[in-house]
Amino acid sequence: MRRKVRQYIERNNLLAPGDKVIVALSGGADSVALLHILARLDYEIEAVHCNFHLRGEESMRDEEFVRALCNRMEVKLTVADFDTHAYAAEKKISIEMAARELRYDLFERKREETGATAIAVAHHRDDVAETMILNLMRGTGIKGLHGIRAKNGYIVRPLLGCSKQEILDYLARFDEKFVTDSSNLKNDYTRNKIRLEILPLMREINPSICATLAETAERIAEAEKVYDRGIDEGRSRAVAAESIDIEALLEEPSPLALLHETLHPLGFNSAVCEEILRNIVGGESGKTYKSPTHTVSRDRSRLLIQPAEASATLTVNEELAPDCKVTTVYGEITAERLPFDGTIEKSANVAMLDCERLTLPLTLRNVETGDRFRPFGMRGSKLVSDYLTDRKKSLVEKRRQLAVTDAEGTIVWLVGERIAAPFAVGKGTAHIIRLTWKPA
Repeated sequence: MRRKVRQYIERNNLLAPGDKVIVALSGGADSVALLHILARLDYEIEAVHCNFHLRGEESMRDEEFVRALCNRMEVKLTVADFDTHAYAAEKKISIEMAARELRYDLFERKREETGATAIAVAHHRDDVAETMILNLMRGTGIKGLHGIRAKNGYIVRPLLGCSKQEILDYLARFDEKFVTDSSNLKNDYTRNKIRLEILPLMREINPSICATLAETAERIAEAEKVYDRGIDEGRSRAVAAESIDIEALLEEPSPLALLHETLHPLGFNSAVCEEILRNIVGGESGKTYKSPTHTVSRDRSRLLIQPAEASATLTVNEELAPDCKVTTVYGEITAERLPFDGTIEKSANVAMLDCERLTLPLTLRNVETGDRFRPFGMRGSKLVSDYLTDRKKSLVEKRRQLAVTDAEGTIVWLVGERIAAPFAVGKGTAHIIRLTWKPA
């Protein structure tokens, strides 16, 4: 089996001889086999174990097991403890997703810290079959059918060419023990139902079902390369940074596929993409579609793609210290209160405002129709729309423009452009509010 794994690594260019590798070690059969095999090949390995404290005494049993295993094999081990429930509650995500984020964040930190070439995880061929079935049940496109990739960034999967039974046989041959996660023996999770109920039924029809699905996944992965090239060529013809040319879109072999691949990463699901295309074909205009981060609207011959509107309150303490940092889909703004030393920074992305002239709190928002402000260095007030037109801003740039207003709703800074004259620093300025903008 070591020969088989070595050949898989070489064929898929996962590792080079002598590479330093972080091994994700849970203590289960798959990860123990991975550690055992890589330790006997030409790699320098370190192990990392995550204790998520989700299974009481069983979690502690797993930790003790991997400590003993690594001690016996003389493999350096890092163990990390996580309050997974607290993290999930803070991030408002599922326990499963929380564990995944914590696990992979730790692996990446450890890789950077040690200078490792890769992070090896123990997915195997049966996992590919489970993933394909799971994605089919949920509904998926071509990208959901390529299974699990052998390499994804720094993550490598050397056991992906091996079946679960081959792994168990390998461990038995060397009398290597492992621990069993009791939650994997229950069928109350969708993936476990597939593993424990659906796949056994499929094996009655095709005893080699996992190998068959894995081979199909490889063929789909190859076909996906052709698909991706076609999508990229379509984007070059129809898609700009913030818009889609409708006429060019409709001339593509599959307008829906191009629309989906362009908009799905921005949070638009398949049903919304289909509705957008129907309205395009039907000639309907003026309708706006929203995802959590973006909006899509029709403007004559184009679909305009814009980040969602940004609105955040900036509260500044009376103390002379940084107070807040707010991140939006447009970028990040920082506010701080400082003594004024007479130095004025000349940067479009920095605003220095006289603290005594402001009414707090400050609010960051998109500009609105009818907004006016008094640009510093100009006479009188001006419509923001006129100011932006004079600055030769496009329609998309105008809709993305942000403003900072005070508690009375008065614009004090047109972000990245100009501050409002009434709030500029002067000879009598003692303290300033310094706003710093970092565009996304």
